[in-house]
Amino acid sequence: MRNPLADRVVDIPFSGIRKFFDIVSEMPEAISLGVGEPDFDTPWHIRDEGIYSLEKGRTFYTSNSGLKELRQEIANYLKRRQNLEYDAMKEVLITVGGSEAIDIGMRVMLNPGEEVLIPQPSYVSYEPCVVLAGGVPVIIDLKEENDFRLTAKELSDAITEKTKILVLPFPNNPTGAILEEKDLREIAKICVEKDIFVMSDEIYAELTYKEKHISIAQMPGMQERTILINGFSKAYAMTGWRLGYACGPADIIEQMLKVHQYAIMCAPTTSQYAAVEALKNGDEDVQEMREAYNQRRRYLVHEFQEMGLKCFEPFGAFYIFPSIQEFGMTSDEFATRFLMEEKVAVVPGTAFGACGEGFLRISYAYSLENLKVAIGRLRDFVERLRKEKEERSIK
Repeated sequence: MRNPLADRVVDIPFSGIRKFFDIVSEMPEAISLGVGEPDFDTPWHIRDEGIYSLEKGRTFYTSNSGLKELRQEIANYLKRRQNLEYDAMKEVLITVGGSEAIDIGMRVMLNPGEEVLIPQPSYVSYEPCVVLAGGVPVIIDLKEENDFRLTAKELSDAITEKTKILVLPFPNNPTGAILEEKDLREIAKICVEKDIFVMSDEIYAELTYKEKHISIAQMPGMQERTILINGFSKAYAMTGWRLGYACGPADIIEQMLKVHQYAIMCAPTTSQYAAVEALKNGDEDVQEMREAYNQRRRYLVHEFQEMGLKCFEPFGAFYIFPSIQEFGMTSDEFATRFLMEEKVAVVPGTAFGACGEGFLRISYAYSLENLKVAIGRLRDFVERLRKEKEERSIK
């Protein structure tokens, strides 16, 4: 029998995050700090709208682009929050989570051999989506000394004649890094000069703690060359509803709609009705969750300082990215030992790119009570490792 599988798919590794989740599922007493999923339930008024849509028999397909009312509310939201104006009928597409938007965006924009710049550490889907679309991923290693921000020099140094798209994953998963206006202006200037498009993943736009999120699409000359991707999973605690969206130039969105039409048909109808309610009346919910995450963030920064574990301060998303380089272990070795000895799951930094070696991703999308227990175990583990290191040096 001939090989039934495509080489380009077989060659893509499974997500490095899943290994530890599979082990944790067999450890009932383990605490997981690995999942990037809010511990909050979807707010009741949003759930009620979803329930009501079912009670009213709204179980039909929507248009391929999504409910007209939802697309208009997204346009209203972006105007209100970021002063961006989009034509709801031509420049907004409803997708099955932000991940689908990333996938189909790459597929419609890339010709074989064209390059996509991907700053890492970053979300695990970008690189595989580029490969599956026939593009060539070019990795930009972000540096701890720059607080894992993308600098203008790093961007310039990575650009070639084949560069077509820059992925801009900020606020960042897994580091919690953000880009400020001055960073974005420098990056935007280069993108305009070099005629590069940007895929801006802004799924954590509502979860920033230093200042209000700014989109690169707000920079001069950038809205016409940016695909803005967002969704409802993180800000509204709607992960299981699987709903996202893409906004961008009408000619790109039209082609994304074509792929979406053939592959998906439309996003879940119930989720779309619930999302309308989220955008109309969910600001207070977002603020409440943001404040809770910020409390947990400040707690973790303080605890890492107290235990002498090197860690820059994150200002976005709900992750923190401490360094474990002092122990002379790989990220995978540290995470595995920590799980087996202390029954706490964290994610090795290498799950998000090779330059994540020497770091761990810890999610604080968990209750403060669980965080305190887990950090107590981490403190014990770190002290034990330091004692082992000291004993080895004596020998």
